[in-house]
Amino acid sequence: MQLQHQDNGQQGEFFKLNENGERVAEISYIWNDEHKIVANHTWVDHSLRGQGAAREMLDSLVNYAREKHLKIIPACSYVDVMFKRDKSLADLRA
Repeated sequence: MQLQHQDNGQQGEFFKLNENGERVAEISYIWNDEHKIVANHTWVDHSLRGQGAAREMLDSLVNYAREKHLKIIPACSYVDVMFKRDKSLADLRA
């Protein structure tokens, strides 16, 4: 499966495509300002649930935020729960 990233300066997303080119997982965000992004949606196809796909999407977003020195506002319930559980993400919370 192929992980991709798109960002148009106002919003962006990380997503996975299966071998047929169909989207099977995604995490999306919108730019709040030049230093913060709002993680607003996470989705994983039922065929991948329980296999760590959502965490892989979150890790991609986290790595991107760290590379760009951004903070994340966890508006998505999955991202919010993971920020509360995983203390290594605390430095990214806006």
